[in-house]
Amino acid sequence: MLNGITFDLIIWGIIFFWLVFLSIIFYNLYSHYQKLTKGDNKKGLKSVLEELLKDFKEESIKIEELTQEIQKLQKENLYNIQKIGLVRFNPFSETGGNQSFSLALLNGEESGLVITSLHSREMTRIYSKPIKKGKAEGYELSAEEKQAIKVAKKVKN
Repeated sequence: MLNGITFDLIIWGIIFFWLVFLSIIFYNLYSHYQKLTKGDNKKGLKSVLEELLKDFKEESIKIEELTQEIQKLQKENLYNIQKIGLVRFNPFSETGGNQSFSLALLNGEESGLVITSLHSREMTRIYSKPIKKGKAEGYELSAEEKQAIKVAKKVKN
């Protein structure tokens, strides 16, 4: 008789702990459900998930539009001045300091212009030469102008 009671108590103990375990799992699921529905009892989980999917689709469309806009801006940006190189030098021995300069202004395709200023005691002369794909177009470049272009090409986009 004692054996049967002990066996029954063990079975009831196992059932009790199993019910406690299931209750804890149920409570966790219920609280998670409440967080998903944000306390709105009128909406079910299905409507909340449908709303989330709708929002996800809208955000995907917006992301695609932004991606296209970024690609468009990147193509347009190729023609903006992106690379600048400056070299200061002294072309005449009678003037002191590096008051003359060559300034290279290049776009993303390494086209643009080089502006050179030659400063002497009597006057300052300014020259401009077009650059196409990193090379002079129709004019011979001085060593300083070539160096300014080289400095500009080193600039990362």
